[in-house]
Amino acid sequence: MNKPTAPAGRRINWPSVITVFSAAVLIGAEVFGIAYAGGWALATLFGFDEIGQRIFEAILVAIGVYIMYVFVRNARLVEPFTTRE
Repeated sequence: MNKPTAPAGRRINWPSVITVFSAAVLIGAEVFGIAYAGGWALATLFGFDEIGQRIFEAILVAIGVYIMYVFVRNARLVEPFTTRE
């Protein structure tokens, strides 16, 4: 059975992968913490019940997922995951 291989002359740059992963964990914790706290705060501000609070949280978490996607995409440009041999 043929094993999948990386394209010729390319290697994984582990320090860059670890750097981006570590930054994503740190920033993700902040983004999703803000999403949950913001959902609670907005629901309380507008006088919504628990369902309204969950809706606000879901909307803000979806925005947070997009923010994390954009962050990792841009971080890969600065810290490439692969290098040429």
